[in-house]
Amino acid sequence: MGFEQNIRRVEPYVAGEQPEDKDIVKLNTNECPYPPSPALIRRAEQLSMQQLRLYPDMNAGKLVDALAAYYQVRPSQVFAGVGSDDVLSLSFMTFFHSDRPVLFPDVTYSFYDVWAQLHGIPYELCPLDENFCIRREDYLRPNGGIIFPNPNAPTGILESVDTIEEIVRKNQDSVVIIDEAYIDFGGESALPLVDRYENLLIVQTFSKSRALAGLRIGFAIGSEKLIGYLKDVKFSFNSYTLNLPSIELGAAAVADDAYFRETVNKIIRTRERTGAELAQLGFSLTDSRANFLFVSHESVPAAELFAALRQNRIYVRHWNRPRIDNHLRITVGTDEQMERLLAFLKNYLKNRKGV
Repeated sequence: MGFEQNIRRVEPYVAGEQPEDKDIVKLNTNECPYPPSPALIRRAEQLSMQQLRLYPDMNAGKLVDALAAYYQVRPSQVFAGVGSDDVLSLSFMTFFHSDRPVLFPDVTYSFYDVWAQLHGIPYELCPLDENFCIRREDYLRPNGGIIFPNPNAPTGILESVDTIEEIVRKNQDSVVIIDEAYIDFGGESALPLVDRYENLLIVQTFSKSRALAGLRIGFAIGSEKLIGYLKDVKFSFNSYTLNLPSIELGAAAVADDAYFRETVNKIIRTRERTGAELAQLGFSLTDSRANFLFVSHESVPAAELFAALRQNRIYVRHWNRPRIDNHLRITVGTDEQMERLLAFLKNYLKNRKGV
């Protein structure tokens, strides 16, 4: 094998497709269907090329201060990174350094096992119950750390703050990470628990509810001790991670709370309306509290629907994986995009034999 015997090999995370054709109805990557706050345009126009000559603030101070004020914590409790994936990967490196396995659900964000393998971290999958909910007792045993999204991905199921608190309280020898990428779409955040438990880290992103996936901004909030350890690893790995435009425009996005709430509420209304119409077409749905719907049809296989939608230029997400291979994850788009989806499905199901 030569040099290849010394190469680390992992099975990489597979992201949703990013088609260049703008006529495609893109409902496969959970991006926000609406543009960012207009305040970002004004702030971008104020940035000068001369500013780009210099390294950005390694602490992303302006963004961190804005987040600290918004979430009513101290700046020393906030960590900013290049999207929540960067924050989570650094968290795996920092906090999951034990011979005991890290615990996370069997149906969840599929980057977790990739990071565990990449960083050489032992892990175990905890099966969700028949309703895709966490069984809290699975997390009340010796472990090297715990992580799960809330709401979960790709199911959209929201766990209660009481469930999270019990898991955190009974695992104070481990770091518990709650990945709240979708929390703004109808969930109750576990952030208030941060001041009571030093071992809790909350991770969020600007990619979904703040419509800034292209800027790659993520952040964590936790105890000063956890954030300090996270910064130590970051500064040993790459000090200048967030670029200057992301810091400046991210802070501007946090300041425009009215636009943020208006956008989130539009997505929630569209989600609920679309879910009701899909149910009338014979689909079963989880109680999603995210910006997507997780569905299966009573008589048509998900793989067939996925292929038919794709052929008609409507992209959704399908995984050929145990327990979820007969489900589709459909991002909530604009009302016009969802109408196109529903119109196609109505016609397809009406004309398909056996339905």
